Amino acid sequence: MAPCVATLLGFSLLVLWTSPAPALGGANDAEDCCLSVTRRPIPGNIVKAFRYLLMKDGCRVPAVVFTTLRGHQLCAPPNQPWVERIIWRLKRSSAKLAPDSTRGSPASE
Repeated sequence: MAPCVATLLGFSLLVLWTSPAPALGGANDAEDCCLSVTRRPIPGNIVKAFRYLLMKDGCRVPAVVFTTLRGHQLCAPPNQPWVERIIWRLKRSSAKLAPDSTRGSPASE
């Protein structure tokens, strides 16, 4: 009886040891998702970047994550007008910083 138990135990350990670890968060790990979002507007002048975290990415709470000038990350609801205004401002300012590919090139002169 003891050899049978030892064989079963050894086989079980072998199966557990060689099995791949289950994926627990899909594309995003839980640590990348927001647990809640703020309803209070965030001042746009303290925000330097944003990114979306959506349910299709594996997050339970859809959010826009704003990164502040000090490096803090704040979660906001994506469907609020104040959030859309900050995103629009960030996109507009990044477009101004991007070099225009037609200016200064010999082909455009």
